[in-house]
Amino acid sequence: MHTTAASRSARQRGIGLISAGLLAAGVAASVPAASAADDTATPQAPTGADALTSYDAGRYVVVLRDPAAATYAGGDRRFAATRAPQGGQFRADSANVRAYTAHLERTQRTVADDAGVEPVLSNTIASNSFVADLSAKQALELAGDRRVLLVEKNEARELDTWNTGDFLGMTGKKGAWKAQGPRPKAGDGVVAGVIDSGYWPESESFSGNAINESPRTKWDITMDAEGNTRMEKLDGGVFTGACEAGEEFEATLCNDKVVGARYYSDSFEAQIASGAAEKAEDEFLSPRDGGGHGSHTASTTAGNIVRGVEVEGREFGKLSGMAPAAKIAVYKVCWEDTDPNSGGCYTDAILGAIDDAVADGVDVLNFSISGATDTVVDSVEVAFEGAAEAGIFVAASAGNSGPDASTVAHNSPWLTTVASTTHVNFENTLKLGDGTKLVGASISGTRLPQTPLVDSVSVAGTDDLADAALCGAGTLDPALAEGKIVVCDRGAYARVDKSAEVARAGGVGMVMVNPSPNSLDADFHSVPTIHLDEVDGASVYEYLDEAGTEATAAFRLGNKTDKVTPLPQVSGFSSRGPAVANESDILKPDIAAPGSSVLAAVSPPTNAGRDYDLYSGTSMAAPHVAGLGAFLMGTYPTWSPQDVQSAMMTTANRTRTADGKGSGEALAQGAGIVNPKKFFDPGWHIGSGAREWRGFLTGQGLPTGVPAIPATEVNLPSMAQGQVAGTTSFTRTMVSTMTGTWKVKVDLPGFEASFPETVTAKRKGDIEDLTIEFTRTDAPLGEFAQGVVTLKGPTKLRLPVALRPVSVKAPLSVEGTGTDGSTTVEITPSTTGELAIGAAGLAQGISADGSVAEGDSVLSDCIEVPEGVDYARFDLDAIDDSSDLDLYVYAADSCDPATIYAYAGQSATGSADERVDITAPEAGAYFFEVDGYAAGSEGSPIEYDFDTFLVGGGADLGDLTVEPNPVPTQAQQPTSFDVSWTGLEEGAEYLGLLTYEGALAPTVLTVSTD
Repeated sequence: MHTTAASRSARQRGIGLISAGLLAAGVAASVPAASAADDTATPQAPTGADALTSYDAGRYVVVLRDPAAATYAGGDRRFAATRAPQGGQFRADSANVRAYTAHLERTQRTVADDAGVEPVLSNTIASNSFVADLSAKQALELAGDRRVLLVEKNEARELDTWNTGDFLGMTGKKGAWKAQGPRPKAGDGVVAGVIDSGYWPESESFSGNAINESPRTKWDITMDAEGNTRMEKLDGGVFTGACEAGEEFEATLCNDKVVGARYYSDSFEAQIASGAAEKAEDEFLSPRDGGGHGSHTASTTAGNIVRGVEVEGREFGKLSGMAPAAKIAVYKVCWEDTDPNSGGCYTDAILGAIDDAVADGVDVLNFSISGATDTVVDSVEVAFEGAAEAGIFVAASAGNSGPDASTVAHNSPWLTTVASTTHVNFENTLKLGDGTKLVGASISGTRLPQTPLVDSVSVAGTDDLADAALCGAGTLDPALAEGKIVVCDRGAYARVDKSAEVARAGGVGMVMVNPSPNSLDADFHSVPTIHLDEVDGASVYEYLDEAGTEATAAFRLGNKTDKVTPLPQVSGFSSRGPAVANESDILKPDIAAPGSSVLAAVSPPTNAGRDYDLYSGTSMAAPHVAGLGAFLMGTYPTWSPQDVQSAMMTTANRTRTADGKGSGEALAQGAGIVNPKKFFDPGWHIGSGAREWRGFLTGQGLPTGVPAIPATEVNLPSMAQGQVAGTTSFTRTMVSTMTGTWKVKVDLPGFEASFPETVTAKRKGDIEDLTIEFTRTDAPLGEFAQGVVTLKGPTKLRLPVALRPVSVKAPLSVEGTGTDGSTTVEITPSTTGELAIGAAGLAQGISADGSVAEGDSVLSDCIEVPEGVDYARFDLDAIDDSSDLDLYVYAADSCDPATIYAYAGQSATGSADERVDITAPEAGAYFFEVDGYAAGSEGSPIEYDFDTFLVGGGADLGDLTVEPNPVPTQAQQPTSFDVSWTGLEEGAEYLGLLTYEGALAPTVLTVSTD
């Protein structure tokens, strides 16, 4: 049986609904869940050339047929089942697991002894395997042993570019650690704070001497009887933290590496006490990390140098954080409950952590947690402004909603927002039965011969084909999947959970394909897995349609194609600009760093017993920048946070495109990938400060007592403007760090620029203004032109630029009140002449109300959108503003929810109210889903109001009128027009649309008659 085009269409209809409902995650990271392989299935015998397997001497992985502990479901009466119960967690420390793994170790020793070999490594949790150095004869004998499943050459020893320190140019005789260190002293005297999910204190990455028993150092670290710590710092300040005892965590677990460990569980415990949540089995009410995310980010930031790291039989050698000599202060704000759609990082916890971090005296903060995309006026962003004012360098993750545009979070100028890049190619090759070779991401060291290849839908054990397409738990039929390589779509479920389902059903391999553009990720899977992009994935499905039941595939180790994957590229999942917040007048993300397949410390209980694991996400990119900030501050303790940001951004390198060329996509990479070999001597600093930030906040609608300034005037080492009406200019104030003369060059397609030929510093500390005027020539209207300003002299500096030309600069929204009334709209045209204004609406809101329980979701009745609608708004208003609701909108073939086929939009911020706007929606049936992410002070269920506005399509009310129309214009000169209405109904909300030819977007008019 094979998948037809019709069956693929049916399964795709459910994907949007399933995946969108799982988007509301507190932590901005793609964190693999723990699972392991079921190696009981026997692959089909190879034929032809694939039957000829030769061996030479070398290091091999020998996989035995008995299942590993994490997948053993019983069957041997001597040993109880050890796999995790339904909905539970695998416990490697249980008596049953210890007994069974001891049995596996004995069997491995017997097999090895019979072959006359000595294992150098044994695995019993995620895989039942050992690693040994074999002669060609020994390898051949073991391959024929009935107790052995596979004998594969261990390729891990050649994978030495995984190390992000190597990739970033920090190692070696000319590396940054050598030049500014050495490595063991990088960040010495600096304290790096990590706001996350805690840390695993037993990890070697966090080992150290007991504080009061450690040798005295120049930092003089002490701790009193209550767990309060004190440390003298490099900058002359003092860190005064606390090590808070809690569940499975004593204050004495802090040491002269981790000098502070706080946790913030009030809201989480309140949820548990109310019965709204249940603490996950491996969560701890203490600084101890339950899931592994916090350990990963903390060790990437400033983890110790650890040698001889091995994972799943692969040798990775030496690793460390970016500033291995820096001290770590842990602030645990993220929590795991038993519902994968709840738990998370509570706002009050985050705010408490930021407050404490500032009071404690950290130098650097890493924040790998999601944030709002449409505003900077929220409590967390503002709190970070206070941290920046206190001299703390803050690195924050950009978000994992790429490659879609305008998905970037953390759009505040005082934060350094970090995108993710690739840094290593963990690759293997899928060879289809027709000879086609496709390269994809894979860490597996297991070669599979030609084996039956099936689409997961064709081996489904459920009527829910959409879920089977995603290889959801329990969706595959072992009678159909056993012994086969199964093709699964990415989405909804953790990537490694899909391979666990394939293993459960007896599959011997998995091909995971992206249904749309996204990253490729190498994870430690339960069965050998190759992850393909959407293009090669389509080729696999075409082959399955053509070959039917005769379809086969093989796994080859390494890249056996002619296709070379360039490094580094911006990760597919990494969120992109232009920023929705600030009207796209600040360029975000700021910079990029490795975030795909990053190896770092984790918590073993929830990571299949692994001490170190590969995670992917902008969560992994941000701590690289935080750690590098600590490295810089260890050399220049008087540098401000914006000095650090500027040095990193202006010296960054371009990432690469898929064809290996230098990328000019500033909206994806910011300034580019961070370059530690250059940022210690940038030549100039371009930095903003407190008064600018406060003026910026005033301009964003948050009065600070400082006059408002436009976002474009914040002194950043980048330039951006979301609406350029013909001409615009930027002035950047620069402070020299050395003497010399730099030649200025501007490269922005579709614009000509006016600028000084050179800038000169006669002494360190000189202040110079660099003013550049941009004028549109042929840049397409409504599209961002992306380029760079370059200063070349004693050093080379690059300032990214992103400008979007429009026919007129107009506000995105205006408001009015009254059944009869008017309002004035101010615009700036790009040309001289006349500008016609189009008006649509007013449309009255269609109101509804409802409620949703915390952790639950509610699907609306059908909303029919007629032909000709120009603008649709779905507006959700929670009655309790302290609650957290999320909103998802779907398109359907009809008003039967079973016909939902597309995900139309979502708004899943940390706030109570959410909104989805759709310009020119297709006519048809729509549904919205309200998710009760978290109850507020009024508890669960959460009540809400909902308004739907459909502007256009004949639903025009209020005699909307524009005067004058057309509007006389003079290029780049502000002007205005009036819009008026009459005869509206009292106590209602209305929406209208004002449009301009050649403009970026309409102006949305909201009228309230309350």
